[in-house]
Amino acid sequence: MSEFSKDFQTNLRDLMRWRRDVRRFRTDPVDEAILRDCLDAFLLAPSVGLSEPWRVIEVQSPAARAAALANFSAANAQALDGYDGEKAHLYSNLKLSGMQEAPVQLAVWCDDSTDKGAGLGAATMPETRRYSVVGAITLFWLTARAKGLGVGWVSILDPDQLAQDLDIPSDWSLVAYLCVGWPEARSDTPELEQAGWETRRPTLPTETR
Repeated sequence: MSEFSKDFQTNLRDLMRWRRDVRRFRTDPVDEAILRDCLDAFLLAPSVGLSEPWRVIEVQSPAARAAALANFSAANAQALDGYDGEKAHLYSNLKLSGMQEAPVQLAVWCDDSTDKGAGLGAATMPETRRYSVVGAITLFWLTARAKGLGVGWVSILDPDQLAQDLDIPSDWSLVAYLCVGWPEARSDTPELEQAGWETRRPTLPTETR
């Protein structure tokens, strides 16, 4: 395997640095060919036992989107109750979802009962299937960012309620609800850091055993 050029390595690092969790979208539509090209990144992702357990549902109908948004609103209100003082004030002012504006919304699930891969590598750690889905999402995210698209991962949801609302098989587990579209603005600084919620570590802490 040949080494990639220094320019490529620099560009790849820039792509990773400029990948952001986007919550503020323009409502402009995303061309279907661009979206499909991004989704094809799932086909390049590694997966335990080559199980490819990801299942992607595009949430399009007004009813499905309304149910997902109501789910987020209820979960977000409950999450706010878990904070007090300055953190509660900060939380209440955070924009934690682009669900009202994002033209594309994807619910990404893990098929925990897939027979593809014949269970290789998942017998002792079945959660590796879900880790595989996360890896695939990361490739999708970077591909989208390379095309100028923004992606926002909404984790403040009731998975069981979403599965019921979208009529999802009982042996699938929710991994991510993704908002996708053209961002209002671009920044290499996480929005949570800009809002004063948390700061990114400058170096990776490691330990030796």
